[in-house]
Amino acid sequence: MILNCGVTLEKRKLLIQLDGDPQPSVFDQVVAYDAGADVVMSYGGVTPEAIREKVHGAIFTRGPKDLHRTAIFIGGSDVALGERLLAEARKHMLPQFGLRVSVLLDANGANTTAAAAVRAAARHLDLKTTKALVLAATGPVGQRVALLLARQGAEVRLGSRQASKAAAVAEAIRAKEPQAKLEAVAADPAGDLSTALAERTLVVAAGAAGALLLPSSARRSCPTLRVAIDLNAVPPVGIEGLGIADKAVEYDGVLGYGALGVGDLKMKIHKAAIARLFDRNDLVLDAEEVYALGEGL
Repeated sequence: MILNCGVTLEKRKLLIQLDGDPQPSVFDQVVAYDAGADVVMSYGGVTPEAIREKVHGAIFTRGPKDLHRTAIFIGGSDVALGERLLAEARKHMLPQFGLRVSVLLDANGANTTAAAAVRAAARHLDLKTTKALVLAATGPVGQRVALLLARQGAEVRLGSRQASKAAAVAEAIRAKEPQAKLEAVAADPAGDLSTALAERTLVVAAGAAGALLLPSSARRSCPTLRVAIDLNAVPPVGIEGLGIADKAVEYDGVLGYGALGVGDLKMKIHKAAIARLFDRNDLVLDAEEVYALGEGL
């Protein structure tokens, strides 16, 4: 739009929210506005079959020089569906003609939560020499925590009630990071966790809401442990004895983080990622790119 005085106004920042759930997330809409989006166009119940129309609506309505003012956010509670939506969205961009927009994947908050957890650990540990145990490593957040730690050079032990499931996740991570130092172990909180905890300096519990993964007795029995991070905010917490608002609170020589303690950094990363979308029109922000945005926050 051009004013009479000859001053050209920039087009509004449009964020297209594609959510696999029937109703798009209000949380994600609020964060988007707080991060600088002028308009959030929200769609729920989005399937891969519906993506082409949404992408073409985004890329064909503005000229290439203005497409950095349009972006796509993929959310929803189903992370696997979010990954399919991202792959489909990328398929329908036309970069050879400059017709594309930037995209952020943060279904179920998995990328921003995992990035915040690993950044929190890095405040106290040299990740290149860290020996980590990720509990509930087969879940979407646990998988991303393990991947990010492995990419930073950490030795990562993936814990699950069934070692075979942890082994499958290890193979999937190796496909993305061939040099990853990974080990799959059984980690049943009702059983003996001494093998899973042996020599660990970092534990991250990434389980479902209300699932106890690390009893306090097991935590205290690990003499090498230095940092414990619990990403579950619903009682009972994942790491027994930690408070959900803990942020580097010391327990028996171990620095503890609760879900809300990590959540402050998660929110900063989430907002930074939304803002970054409007810098360029060719970004794809997945786990590693989101993690990079957390540096210095």
